[in-house]
Amino acid sequence: MNATVPCIEFEDVVAGYRDFMILNNLSFQVRTGSITLLIGPNGAGKSTVLKTLFGLLKPRQGRVRLNGQDISGSTQKSLLAQGIAFVPQGRNLFGQLSVYENLELGGITLGMKTTHERIPEVLEFFPRVKERIHSRAASLSGGEQKQLEIGRALLLRPKVLLIDEPSIGLSPIVVKDVFKLLRKLADQGTTVLMVEQNVKSALACSDDAIALESGRLVLHRPACEILADPTMERLFLGGAHAANAAAA
Repeated sequence: MNATVPCIEFEDVVAGYRDFMILNNLSFQVRTGSITLLIGPNGAGKSTVLKTLFGLLKPRQGRVRLNGQDISGSTQKSLLAQGIAFVPQGRNLFGQLSVYENLELGGITLGMKTTHERIPEVLEFFPRVKERIHSRAASLSGGEQKQLEIGRALLLRPKVLLIDEPSIGLSPIVVKDVFKLLRKLADQGTTVLMVEQNVKSALACSDDAIALESGRLVLHRPACEILADPTMERLFLGGAHAANAAAA
């Protein structure tokens, strides 16, 4: 793969719901094997970026590219086959089914033989979930359920992992473990695009940060620079006007 080609590229993307556009000529690039954090106020378009990339929303105009290939408007089945996995916000498990059965469903596109071969490999990342392999998913703690969701995505051995608010409802120690796992995946070559309101902790494990306002890019900088910036609190609490000032 050509290292100069970005893993993910949005070029003048306009997308939204019916007549209400959320993304307004949005352009940015994400490097292969990096963790990129999307930040910005509520309604800025962060989750819409993930949904557009995963084919849940089709761009009204512009292009979305994966490793240089135009994937604008591709189906979710096609995107899964190309190595993109999505862990949405909230809980998205089959609560009455066991942990193992939830993992089986996560690998349905792989076939059962491959899925059963990969489940032990995935469970090594999540010892507590492994201990509860035969428990109903609904009986797991919030942190265990989130780990199961991530594990289900990892069955696909994704090249790109999209994850929306992974820390919601989790204890600080579980959040730390989740971010460590994301860092490990990126270090092994997985590209991670994340939305997370726990900004400081997320920045600490990220490579880059992209700030949005009203569906437009207002800031794209290395995460370490933002962490070291004395205006960081104002940047995130004061919205994108402060981001523009800091960028300038």
